[in-house]
Amino acid sequence: MDFQAVWTATLAVGIVGLVVGILLSILGKVLAVESDERIDAVREVLPGNNCGGCGLAGCDACAKAIVEGTVPVTVCPVGGAECAEKIAEIMGVEAGHTERKVAFVHCSGNCETAPVKANYTGAQDCHAAAIMGGAGRSCEFGCYGLGSCVKACQFDAIHVFDGLANVDKEACTACGCCVEACPQKLISLEPADAIAEIVCSSHYKGKQVMEVCSAGCIACGICARTCPVNAIEMVDNLPVVDQEKCVRCGVCISKCPRKVIHFQ
Repeated sequence: MDFQAVWTATLAVGIVGLVVGILLSILGKVLAVESDERIDAVREVLPGNNCGGCGLAGCDACAKAIVEGTVPVTVCPVGGAECAEKIAEIMGVEAGHTERKVAFVHCSGNCETAPVKANYTGAQDCHAAAIMGGAGRSCEFGCYGLGSCVKACQFDAIHVFDGLANVDKEACTACGCCVEACPQKLISLEPADAIAEIVCSSHYKGKQVMEVCSAGCIACGICARTCPVNAIEMVDNLPVVDQEKCVRCGVCISKCPRKVIHFQ
C-alpha cells in the first residue's frame, strides 16, 4: 500500500473540507437575516394556544406581525388586557383600552321550546347535519345542538344543554373558534358588559315562528317602537340593536312578549 498517496489524499480532503467550512461560515454571516429579539420576547408573552383567534396562523405568526406593526399589541383575544400590557411594554407603546369580549349564542330554541320534527341519525356534527338539510329541529335557523362549537373550543367554555349551545362567559376567551365552527352562524363575539342582545336568529314572520318555536322572535316590532333612544330597528323580521345608541334602559326587555332580548 502506498501510504504516501493515502496521506496525500487525506490531507487534500481535509484542506478542501476546511476551506469549504470557512467559506460557508463567511457566507452564513454575510447572508444572515437579522432577527428582531422582540419577536421572541413577544412570543414568550403570548399564551401559546395557537387558536387563530388573532386571525393569524398561530402565536409565532402573531408575534412576528406585532413586531412588524401590521397588527396592534391588543390583537390576542386569549391573553386579554394583561397580555397586551406586557407586549406594549416590550414594543415601547401604549396598550390602550382593551375591551373584553365573549361568545354569544343568538338562539334560545332548546328541546322544549323548539322541539324536533324528525329524528336525525347522521353524524353528530353540525356541519354534517347542515349538509343533510338540518338536524331535524323545527326551526331551520336554530341551533342544531350537535356540539361542533364544543369540539372547536380549546377552553371548555361552551357546552350543549337541552339541545342548545350555552357559553360559560367566565371561561370564554373570545378566540372565535366557536364562531367559525357554527354552520348556522348563530355565535358572535360581543362585549362582555354588553348592551342588549337578541337571542334569536329566525327570519320567519310571526305566525310561522309561533308554529316552530315558543321562544323565538315574532317580529312584532314593539322593541323598536318603544325604544326611547331609537337604538333598535327591524331588519328582515329581526330586531337589530345599535350598540352605540343603546343606554341599557331595559325598556325593550320589559316590552318584548317573547323575552328574546337580553343584556350580556
